[in-house]
Amino acid sequence: MSKRESYEQKTEAILLPILEEYGFDLWDVEYVKEGSNWYLRAYIDKPGGININDCEAVSRRLSDILDEQDFIDDDSYILEVSSPGLGRPLKKEKDFKRSLGEEVEIRTYRMIEKQKEFVGLLRAYDDKSVTIETEDGETKTFLKTDIALVRLAFDF
Repeated sequence: MSKRESYEQKTEAILLPILEEYGFDLWDVEYVKEGSNWYLRAYIDKPGGININDCEAVSRRLSDILDEQDFIDDDSYILEVSSPGLGRPLKKEKDFKRSLGEEVEIRTYRMIEKQKEFVGLLRAYDDKSVTIETEDGETKTFLKTDIALVRLAFDF
């Protein structure tokens, strides 16, 4: 397991009891480098949506425990707690499970049927593939190895 994965797992283990207290869901945790800075990000959600006060409350609790446990060595980082946003990516099995029946956008690495972007209702998924139903009722299955991004679709 990489250092990044270890930090994400440990942070997730700290966050879950906090979020359970508040009745919030954990969408994702990521530890990433952007430019010269490292970021530890937690994406949280709840029915009706997360607001700034929710993020602040979780951030304060998480920050205190991270300071106590101090398991992120040799790197300074910026802690961010936020909503996953409207176009939230589906990365983990739990993301796909809770999004069944929702409209998703799929972007592929290469052209498939002369396009790289597809939109439809998420109908099925497994370890190797994702299946959507397009607006015209057509079922399309994509291998996960061909998919660059799957996220909830949003219209304005």
